[in-house]
Amino acid sequence: MERLHGKRVLVTGAGAGIGEAICHRFAEEGARLAGMDRNEAELARVADEMSRKGHALVHRSGDVTSEADCKAVVEAALAELGGIDVLCNVAGIVEGGTLLEADEASWERSHAVNLKGIWTLCRLVIPHMIQQRGGSIVNMASVAGPFGVPNRGVYSVSKAGVIGLTKSLAMDFMGNGIRVNAICPGTVESPSWHDRVNQSPNPEQALKDFIARQPMGRVGQPEEVAALAAYLAADESAYMTGQAIALDGGMTL
Repeated sequence: MERLHGKRVLVTGAGAGIGEAICHRFAEEGARLAGMDRNEAELARVADEMSRKGHALVHRSGDVTSEADCKAVVEAALAELGGIDVLCNVAGIVEGGTLLEADEASWERSHAVNLKGIWTLCRLVIPHMIQQRGGSIVNMASVAGPFGVPNRGVYSVSKAGVIGLTKSLAMDFMGNGIRVNAICPGTVESPSWHDRVNQSPNPEQALKDFIARQPMGRVGQPEEVAALAAYLAADESAYMTGQAIALDGGMTL
């Protein structure tokens, strides 16, 4: 089923994890894709893998904390896709520690990437969605935003901001046919998650601890998040906006 047939989609964080999974899933659903990631090599790898499956990915490296980079990527997507019907803001970082342990630099990084990056992309894309009288924006938040998790002080604050931004945009641009929703994943397997596990003092115990807090006894898969993103991007979710949906294996029950 090609629920996204002909939709023009821009995905940030497209070079790994959830962003990569979204690119593959959306292409299978018939979308035309542009991807952005600061890791040029990984983004090229994703484009090559998609090409081997018969799908194209307009790929431009860039950092979401740079307004110039964001503008360049949006302009490339508009030029090569002819418009942007769906924006998936996936790029993000995870800063560890409590608020007392985090320094000002980690606070600034978290907000620059996790929140300001989304704000910047939305400011660039929404005017085009207004002109075309519609669009869907999918923001990647986290269960750490509405619920909080231990040792994720600045990360939780930045993701709560994503939810607030999502709801604000949904209210302001509903009349323009633009829907804005957020996904709040629990722990999801990804290269960055593996890095955090391996960098801990005791990786084996860290892995056990991550799994122990998941009632289903496992972490989530990027493809599971991509499936929900596809629904939010598709016309079948046309009656949904301003929502922050937990996808967490029962973590917040």
